[in-house]
Parts: sequence; structure tokens; C-alpha cells
Amino acid sequence: MTGAQPLINTAPRQPFDVCIVGAGVVGLALARALSLRWPKASILVLEQNSDIGQEISSRNSEVIHAGLYYPPGSLKARLCIRGSALLYEYCAKHDVPHQRLGKLIVAQAGEESALELLRSSAQTCGVDSLRWQSQQAFARLEPQLHASAALWSPDTGIVDSHALMQRLQQEAESQGTLIATHSRFLRAACQGPGIFDIDVDTDAGVGSHASHNYPDGNAAEAQDPFKIRSRILINCAGLSATRVAASIAGMDQTLNPELNLVKGHYFALSGRSPFRHLIYPVPDPQQRGLGIHATLDMAGQCRFGPDIEAISSVDYVVDESRREAFALAIKRYFPALDATRLNPSYAGIRPRLGPGYADFMIQDEYVHGCPGLIQLFGIESPGLTASLALAELVTLKLQDQAPL
Repeated sequence: MTGAQPLINTAPRQPFDVCIVGAGVVGLALARALSLRWPKASILVLEQNSDIGQEISSRNSEVIHAGLYYPPGSLKARLCIRGSALLYEYCAKHDVPHQRLGKLIVAQAGEESALELLRSSAQTCGVDSLRWQSQQAFARLEPQLHASAALWSPDTGIVDSHALMQRLQQEAESQGTLIATHSRFLRAACQGPGIFDIDVDTDAGVGSHASHNYPDGNAAEAQDPFKIRSRILINCAGLSATRVAASIAGMDQTLNPELNLVKGHYFALSGRSPFRHLIYPVPDPQQRGLGIHATLDMAGQCRFGPDIEAISSVDYVVDESRREAFALAIKRYFPALDATRLNPSYAGIRPRLGPGYADFMIQDEYVHGCPGLIQLFGIESPGLTASLALAELVTLKLQDQAPL
């Protein structure tokens, strides 16, 4: 951190101990964890949208992953496994709707070796629950499933992501956390260790819920931004994380990674679901994704997705013309699919850091040299599963920054 310049406007700033940028599931989990760890701390969460969790956190498969797909030793592997245990415990304790449904990862003829590699890697990561399923065994579980081999993951499940975020919000707010929607981070400057001057675009200051819309995250800056000062600044802004990082004066921008937007579409299956469990094909060998899989929501509705589309700007439209490609992919493991039952559902966008596999990136002062600043980049899947573990890790990284 070098060459930090004070912000031009020197009006008095409202003081906070912690400012969190982004009220997705990770930001809310952080707010909860830090408010419980430091009950007397003043914590502010900035969210540019009209409500919490409107981007990545609410536009995904809502799956609680078991930690099968990630390289041994990676943050994704470690935090997914830890996060899964924490999330099941949290949901049970706080009555968040969830189900440990289990998942079948299926191979077609010639793909069996991919399943063995997956099982071996997962076991190295510490996932010992995977079991081979014979054709007779998985036919009993899922009579309409077509495959030559399958792995059974009993610890994969689903969660109501909206209910989870609402519960995290309630806990954080009960501890005094202030969550400000319609509040867009504009810029910050580090005026010294643990002194961040932050400008926020909001209609009526912190806590304002006045109508403000940023569909592309690039709205014009307010003429009279609200001003705060915080001892700790946490950037977990998801799709906007690199924009936020670029707006912190004096930061070495060579540390700001390139963000690749990856769009995934989902199609819902009308009528009764053919499956009672989650069904995943073998992972994409180029590590671009987990393939178009079948998931269930808490009401038992079946949906398929996501596919993968590289995009340059945020767009949540689901193109009906993708139905044919979806049907071809799904029929590999569900030949009886009636494609006319596939209906466009929703789309999500992931902030990927590389064209193929990329790990989570968490930058602290040992990376950028600025005490009190934590930046999270590339928090895509399994970010929902890992959210409580990410909050636990960041809280640990900030243990020396505890408010006086």
C-alpha cells in the first residue's frame, strides 16, 4: 500500500469499526460472525441493490456441496468441507429449510475413469463418504436414470438460500449491525493503519431505503456522497469486487485480478420431478463447470443447469433457444425427457478468476500491506456452501484488529 491520498471532501465522517462491502451470503455471514465475536463493535454492511443477496447468492443451484470437485489443499476444498459441516449445523439450529438429499454423480460408457479420479481426489481432500453404486443399486434409487456407473454422495444437499440469508441478517442486526441497501461503495483511501475514509453513494445516508437502481453496477456517482470512516474494510462485493478494489486509493492495482463473468442458465421441469435425489454428470474435463445437472428445490420442483456462457456485461435473460442444447445434455442421463416440459427459469453470473479452474482469492495485509483491509475475489461455487467457513477464516485473519 503506497501513495494513499486523502479524499477531497474533508467533512466529518461517521465512524464505524467495520465496513463490509456486499450483502450477499458471504457478507452477511461475515457480519454475523464479527458481530458475535465483537459484540460492542459498530458494523456497517453496504449493499448497492434494493435488498440483500440479489446477485450471486440468489441465482445458483442452492446446493450444499460435499467438497468433491476441488484440488486437494485448495481453499475451495478446505472451505467447502468445513463450510458444509457448519451450514448443516447452522440450518438445523436456526430452522433454515434444508435437506440432505444425497447426490449421484453418473458416468456414461467410457467415462468411468473420470469417476475414479473424482473419488480418489475427494478422498485425498478428506471426503470419505463417496460410495460406488452398481447399475442395480442406482436403478433402485432412481429408476429413470441412465448411466454405466455412479458415485453416491450422501452428504450433498439443498438449502433455501433466501431463508439462510434472512436468518444471517436477523442475527447480525440483532447484534447491532447496520445493513444499508441502495448504498454503493464509491471510493476509499487508507489514511493510516486502520483508518479508511469511505465515500458511499446513497440518497439519504446510511440506512436509506430510497429507490436507487444500479442494474449494471456502473451508475453515475452521487454529487454529495455519504462519508464514513472505518477501522476495518472488507471487500466481498462479488461481481463488483474488482471495481471496489480499483476504487481504493493507493492500492497496488497489479494485485487486482482480472474478473471473467460466466453466465449460467437454468430450465425448470414442469410437472412431477423424475428424480428424488440430485443428479450430476461427470465434471467438464476442461474444469469449466460441473455440467448441466438436475437439482431439486425445497418444494420438490426439478430444475436443470447451469450451462456456461462467457459474457462481458451483466444480463439475466434466459434465452429459450437454449432448450435444445439443454435437452441433448439431459437426455444423456435421462433419456425419457420430454423437452416440451423444459421452461426458462432464471440465470446466474459467477465472478471467475480464470478461463478454467481458479481458486478463491483472499487478500490480507500480508499480500497488499494495508492492515485492516481484506479483499475476497472469485467467490463463486462453492461460495454458498463455504460462506460460514469463509466468515470464520476472515474473522481469524482479523483477530489482531479487534476494536478497543
